[in-house]
Amino acid sequence: MTKPPRKPPQGGLPSAAEVLAFIERSQGRVGKREIAKEFGVKGSERAGLKALLAGLDQGGSLIGNRKGFRGHSKLPALPTLVVTGRTADGDLIGEPLDWEDEEGLRPRVLLIGGQATATEATRGDGAVGIGERVVAKVKLLAEPDADACTFEGSIVRRLPREERRMVGIFRKATAGPSSIEPVDKKELRAYPVHLGDEGKAKDGDLVRFELNRRHRQTHPRALVVEVLGNPHDQRQISLIAVHTHGIPDDFPEKVITESEAVRPPDPTTRTDLTDLPFVTIDPHDARDHDDAVFAAPDTDPANPGGFVVHVAIADVAHFVQPFSALDREACLRGNSVYFPDRVVPMLPERISNDLCSLREGELRSVLVARMVFDASGVKRRQRIDRAVIRSRAKLAYEEAQAAIDGNVSAKCADVMAGSLEPLWAAYRKMAEARDRRGPLDLDLPERRVKLDAEGRVAAIHIPQRLDAHRLIEECMIQANVAAAEVLEAKRAPCVYRVHDQPSKEKLKGLREFLETLDLQLPTSGELKPAAINRVLQLAKSLPVPELVNEVVLRSQAQAAYDITNIGHFGLNLAKYAHFTSPIRRYADLLVHRALVRALKLGEGALDDKEVPKLAGVAETISRAERRAMAAERETIDRLIAAHLADRVGASFEGRIGGVTRSGLFVKLNDTGADGFIPVSSLGSEFFEHVEAAHALVGSRSGRGWRLGDRVTVKLLEVVPSAGAMRFEMVSEGQPLSFDLRRATRTGPRRTMFRPRGRR
Repeated sequence: MTKPPRKPPQGGLPSAAEVLAFIERSQGRVGKREIAKEFGVKGSERAGLKALLAGLDQGGSLIGNRKGFRGHSKLPALPTLVVTGRTADGDLIGEPLDWEDEEGLRPRVLLIGGQATATEATRGDGAVGIGERVVAKVKLLAEPDADACTFEGSIVRRLPREERRMVGIFRKATAGPSSIEPVDKKELRAYPVHLGDEGKAKDGDLVRFELNRRHRQTHPRALVVEVLGNPHDQRQISLIAVHTHGIPDDFPEKVITESEAVRPPDPTTRTDLTDLPFVTIDPHDARDHDDAVFAAPDTDPANPGGFVVHVAIADVAHFVQPFSALDREACLRGNSVYFPDRVVPMLPERISNDLCSLREGELRSVLVARMVFDASGVKRRQRIDRAVIRSRAKLAYEEAQAAIDGNVSAKCADVMAGSLEPLWAAYRKMAEARDRRGPLDLDLPERRVKLDAEGRVAAIHIPQRLDAHRLIEECMIQANVAAAEVLEAKRAPCVYRVHDQPSKEKLKGLREFLETLDLQLPTSGELKPAAINRVLQLAKSLPVPELVNEVVLRSQAQAAYDITNIGHFGLNLAKYAHFTSPIRRYADLLVHRALVRALKLGEGALDDKEVPKLAGVAETISRAERRAMAAERETIDRLIAAHLADRVGASFEGRIGGVTRSGLFVKLNDTGADGFIPVSSLGSEFFEHVEAAHALVGSRSGRGWRLGDRVTVKLLEVVPSAGAMRFEMVSEGQPLSFDLRRATRTGPRRTMFRPRGRR
């Protein structure tokens, strides 16, 4: 290709177009000196050239700084872009991930139709969001648009979404490159940020970033994708997890518009159950109420002593139609996420807190499971219908329990005979059947964090487990079973809630561990939850029964969603599907649609185009569930770490919650906070990691620590933004009573650490 001839010096100022053309055809950067020489600009005219370049720079036509300028066209035709924002019209804006310029600003690309392209590409994965990476076909615009975009592009393909996004604290350097300190406790290392890659970040800002390694041998550098706020404001702590895990927390305008436009169904098209005294029983601070219950003795002479139980669930399928913007957003989110300071809902408040909230005294549309139980608590038959109800009372768990225990409030008095007493009578029968069925009975108390008005930890407690909780839980389980059985009987597509039995490898490890405590699981025949429950019951006589509960929990497979039914091992049920929370779980909405389709109940049925995609959607929402659980857990860790940050040097009581080759994880009794003790700090001897016994054992003393041991530790270091804490062991190691040779007969996994000073 022939290089354009050099323009002869002409004197006077060149036009903006001539300057841009010269910069674009130049190799690398050019400064004011090179431009002035090219166009023969001399003397007093240099001030005019400076003003011209400043105007081009401010207008977005140039990329540069005091060291020189470069053109926008130095961008490949199919670059990899990071989505960094949206325009006022909702179009995406991207910037190149790989940018050769070490100092200049990155060009911006307007991705026309990017969101629509993405949703068409993958129904189960939702729309492209900020922070994601895409490959796009780009072309240079004649002039920058209102958002300073100099390129226009269309998405060719979306790159795989990261399970975990990179979030860190930006540190501005006075000399040399700045840096980002990640908040991930597994990766507390800093990454350099070159000039031009920091975006609008200021020193100390919490930012989301991408890594860019130009060459395999070079250290990766960071590109700031989004500024998230002040990490020292505890009211921002949950946002760290939101952004780290890529949880969508703002509804697009189209979703809000759709939610405002929906209307309740015509009640005359539904079965009228307004004469039944349904009640809602929820946590005292619940904002939405998507399930209501009612029970009464069965009047059928063929079922003496039996009960009829109704479980009514908000009819979300009427309001969220397949392939609508509401549906796409709900699928993208997968479920609501609950933090101590906020909720990131799956659906807008207009639906979740209004139209689909079964408010006291208001007419609401529901799908209702009507189940008939005999005198022994066995379900004989069920029916699912679309109906309208009117809840008679909104009750908290504690209020309903107090009424049954004899302390009847004024509100409970109105529904005592017609609602609460029949419900408890039916529950006692269902509980007998549940005990005979023998679901897995793990004792795993859940900590709850209460915050004050400033977002700081005010209290950490374990809620009392009441019969009122168990009653609602059993009603929901039975309704979920009924939904799965109805769909299976109709040979209809269904997204099941499945839980596989433990793998052979995990069972082998569990048996080896139990043998160190003289406990045994059966080695022949199919393992049932009842066998594990017998071990858990025997473990209650041991000094630390929590130890066995922890190891049994770790041996379990993870529950998930699937279109293939393998049953639910933990609940010991052959058929199970999530039906009872369509406001907050997309899986339940799919089950509602499947029921509407199978039973021909009207609008909102599962669409023919959805059926072949159910397997992919089930996998997507399973990932979303795991994402939500991780985000909720990490937020609590960060809140508690911030709560303990001013107590470095203090001692705490706790127990060992994890044993690895590299050290011990300790969970504190009062707060449930987790911290780490490096094995190198445990003492001046070699330590063996006995994996089967979940223990670290001193090779010389025979003393050590094992999972579940009660210990005293000292807090040495806290990193609140990462939720990370480091402890020092205060308690002496205990002589371990198990047979070390038996525990390691399959070959010990040993980790040898030399005493300090001898490395």
